[in-house]
Amino acid sequence: LRVFGHFSLRSEWQLVKVDYKSLFSHRCTKDDYQTWHLHNQGEPCVMGERKIYKKRKPGAQCSLGRDYSQTVVSEPCVCGQGDFECDYGYERHSNNQCIPAFWFSPSSLSKDCNVGQNYWNSTGYRRIVSNNCTDGLREKYMARMEKCPGKAPRGLHILTSDGKLVLEQGHNATFIILMEEGDLQRTNIQLDFGDGIAVSYANFSPVEDGIRHMYKSAGIFQVTAYAENSLGSDTAVLFLHVVCPVEHVHLSVPFVAIRSKDVNITAVVWPSQAGTLTYFWWFGNSTKPLITLESSISYMFTVEGMNTVTVQVSGGNTLIQDTKEIAVHEYFQSQLLSFSPNLDYYNPDIPEWRQDVGKVIKRALAQVTGIPDEQILVAVFPGLPTSAELFILPHKNTTERRKSSQADLEQVVEILFNALNQNLVQFELKPGVEVVVYVTQLTLAPLVDSSSGHSSSAMLMLLSVVFVGLAVFLIYKFKRKIPWINIYAQVQHDKEQEMIGSVSQSENAPKITLSEFTDPEELMDKELDTRVMGERQ
Repeated sequence: LRVFGHFSLRSEWQLVKVDYKSLFSHRCTKDDYQTWHLHNQGEPCVMGERKIYKKRKPGAQCSLGRDYSQTVVSEPCVCGQGDFECDYGYERHSNNQCIPAFWFSPSSLSKDCNVGQNYWNSTGYRRIVSNNCTDGLREKYMARMEKCPGKAPRGLHILTSDGKLVLEQGHNATFIILMEEGDLQRTNIQLDFGDGIAVSYANFSPVEDGIRHMYKSAGIFQVTAYAENSLGSDTAVLFLHVVCPVEHVHLSVPFVAIRSKDVNITAVVWPSQAGTLTYFWWFGNSTKPLITLESSISYMFTVEGMNTVTVQVSGGNTLIQDTKEIAVHEYFQSQLLSFSPNLDYYNPDIPEWRQDVGKVIKRALAQVTGIPDEQILVAVFPGLPTSAELFILPHKNTTERRKSSQADLEQVVEILFNALNQNLVQFELKPGVEVVVYVTQLTLAPLVDSSSGHSSSAMLMLLSVVFVGLAVFLIYKFKRKIPWINIYAQVQHDKEQEMIGSVSQSENAPKITLSEFTDPEELMDKELDTRVMGERQ
């Protein structure tokens, strides 16, 4: 007994009792069934198969037995166009044909195939999955077994195992060689690492896991792979950057620069053979750096005062930087300084020591002469004998009136030179060690100016020096032909000997020449304890 019901609009259930035994009182016989053909819009073949089913006739009240089977007839159909779809890499076009897509190469199916072997070559079609059709177009569209053709190498590629093109010196590089087409077993492989070393293999079997190599020096290396067989050859190139981690960078800049004139700035990197490096230059308050591959750059400062220069050096995974300050002015004067010889004994030749000594000399000059600190800059040179350069800068508030400013600057220079010539500038390096500051008789920049008004006088001075030099050369060249030249030279020599003894500043004054200035070397830090002595009475 089964109970059927429905939900009415009045939300009431109406229950109906049906007598199941009275409806299905007997089992179905042949007369209670009728046939039913499965079709697809009139087409009797569905998925390559024709099927006929039986079902109860309408109104037949009988029960189905356990041996009931719906299918009466099931037979395969002949394969037609609708039983196939386009194979991988093929597209169906308007003419209902499957042709290769623009990105697909049918010959790639045999790229891993060696001569003497067989492979399935697609016709562009494949039977739809679960389709059971037979004969017909099946033989035409099914893939064919073909022998592997011999092919020349094509599509050769070389890459590193980690995909990176930067390698630190001393580490192994693993190169992977790939080839799109060609007989892998009958193709010779040669790999040139670019550092004078190359390897060769008879086939691809030994290189499937990659080829390892270690570079002993830094630089950019052109790695070349060459594949060749009896039908042709192919080449692939990779550029590998081998870098040595940079450990230190020193920014070499002038202490003072002229406004609106180019200044050469150099970054000295250690170790020097670090390979390919990228330099990021920051000037003043700029928010975007200038990027170069060279360690030197030329820059023009347009703002007077102290300007900051920062360089960042990038090599591999390392990034280091150095910062320096440059005093930029429209004009200035400079003078070389020398010191009593006892200073050389205590000179460790390191940057920190030179900076400290420069500050001590600056304070000594300011204390003796009364000149403001901002108008004095002392830069101690590296190397021995110890020497320095004194920069005399214009006052900050007098740059608008050039003529009066230059006159004031000349007065400052005269005051400083008088104090130096009288041996008034001294400082105590340590108890019992007095160091005297002298003026070296060679001026690097007597007056540096960027205006056009002084260019004519400078040119005239330069021409005068050239003419004097030419005259000296001619006299030296032809002195034997001039009878009075030897007598004059001898008399001049005697007079000079007398003058030297009378006007010498001090017996201890050293004789400094530019050829004695050595290159910088950075040594260990040493502490300097100095104080400034006042004017000797």
